[in-house]
Order: sequence, then structure tokens, then C-alpha cells
Amino acid sequence: MLMNIVFLDRQTLSPEVSLKPIDFPHHWQEYGQTAAEKVVERAKEADIIISNKVPLSAQSLAQLPRLKLIAIPATGFNHIDLQTCKQQGIMVSNIPDYAQTTVPEHVLALLFALRRQLIPYQRSVAAGRWQQSGQFCYFDYPIRDVKGSTLGIVGAGALGTAVATLAKALGMQVLFAARKGQNTIKPGYVSFDTMLAQSDVISLHCPLTADNAQLLGVAEFAAMKKKPIIINTARGGLIDSQALVEALQAGQIRAAGIDVTDPEPPAQDHPFMQILDRDDFILTPHVAWASIEAMQYLADQLIANIHAFAKGSPTHLVY
Repeated sequence: MLMNIVFLDRQTLSPEVSLKPIDFPHHWQEYGQTAAEKVVERAKEADIIISNKVPLSAQSLAQLPRLKLIAIPATGFNHIDLQTCKQQGIMVSNIPDYAQTTVPEHVLALLFALRRQLIPYQRSVAAGRWQQSGQFCYFDYPIRDVKGSTLGIVGAGALGTAVATLAKALGMQVLFAARKGQNTIKPGYVSFDTMLAQSDVISLHCPLTADNAQLLGVAEFAAMKKKPIIINTARGGLIDSQALVEALQAGQIRAAGIDVTDPEPPAQDHPFMQILDRDDFILTPHVAWASIEAMQYLADQLIANIHAFAKGSPTHLVY
């Protein structure tokens, strides 16, 4: 039987990434991007939808009677109404554990850039400060070693654990935070409040849920006694954006390296867009996951998931 496969947002994968051929009879249609209101029109005959970030709501899914599989070329599935999928018998697959190298490396890149003041030094060199100094170097921006500092990690899954491994290799002390408000602390963890108070760097690696939205806000920034660097490569909604900007301005935190925002892309009046000229703030466009190697693995696994489904042995189902 010929299967119709519709890729709704091919542009969410780099053009350098290749997709392996499908090995069963099919019709392939791909779109660079798809607005939510175009989903039904473009996928009404689809047996399989590939959607990285295009929302698939209950209303849209109800109008897609042929749909049997939603294949996500990513790990997150917040954009899909899973309850409706269950009711309609639509399977949903994702790609777990593809980013254990690329995300931790991005975290360390942000950490080193901010800890060693790479941005302000580069900007000052471009402005002629080196020549003005009259000597072989200058010390306008204090540099701190990474070794010997304390990293607080929120989220002890594959990515948080991989970051911890790299951090320990660099000589950092690592604190895994228990859930916020949790009274019973398991071995290997510290309380969330202890992590806030003792960390020189805090890195977020947990999913966004109703329970942890704006996990870091006004109260949490005020409790950060060591004025840490904040790094977020997880989900933008984990941080109160305006509160982070105010914490930077007030000196409650030393710096921030942010790869994710809420929404994405951020509007021009988003709080983070107003501080891009600061030396202690780096904003990257949700690319921590996007090394060529990681994306190619993801693309290969995407096709493997589709093949497994077609053979009656679906893999990596999210429910």
C-alpha cells in the first residue's frame, strides 16, 4: 500500500543534513515551514506526518482521518495533542538521546565564553583598546578559572549527566538539584535552595512542565548568594525572562548564556532582545542541539523510526 508522508517543516533541519531513502512504496511531500492553519490543507491525505515544531492540535488532528504516525525529528513533543492522538489511535515517535555531545559542548562553550570574558575582550580589541593600553595586555574584564568552581545542574537526565561528566573532568564540583520544594533529598542530590546558594554556575536541563514553569524568577535570583552564571539550553519557559534581565542589571547574577526563549523566535520587544549589547549576556538561537553530527544522527533515526512503524514494530513511541 502506498503511504503518503508529509514533512511539515523541513527547514528545521540544516540543508547539510541528508535524509535516507524510504524503502517502502510511498509519496513524499515536504514543506520548508507550515503555519498551524495550513496543517489540515497540507496533510489531509497523510498517513505519516513529520513535524518538528508545527503544532498539531486536537482540532487539526480530528480532520486527518488517514493519519497513523506522527514522527518527530526531535525529543520534545509539547506541540502535539497526545490525548487526541491516543483517542484516534495515532502513534507518536521521537528521537531520544541524540544530543549528549552537542548540548553539553554548547553549555561549556557558553560557560567558557562568559567565565573568561571572551565577548568583552573581543569587542574591546575591535574598538582599539589594545593599542590604547600601551602594553602587551590589559585587564579591563576580570577572568575567572572554570576549574574549582561549582556547577549546579537542574535535571539529571542524559543531558544533565553528560554536562556533569564534562564539568568534573574540568575540575568543577557538581551539585544536582532536587525538585524545587522537595523535602526528602535522595543521595547524590542537594536541595534546590542549596543549589541556588552554592553554585557559581547554574545550568538547566529539565523539561518544561506546568510544575516548573518560571523555575527561576525574582525570588530565586535573590537567593543566589554567589552571583552565578545562568545557562539555559533546555526550554525558555523555565526562566522568568524579565526577572533575569533585572537580576543582571542589579548584579544578582554574574552573567547569562541563553539558547532558548519563550516564544521562539522572540519578538523584538522581548526582554532578552533589549540587552544584546551587554558584555555579560549571550543569546544563541536554539542551536545547542544543532551540530551537523547530531542532526545527521537525528535524521537517520527519524527515517529508522518510520521504517520500523511501516514494518509493524514501531520504536521510540512517546506513550
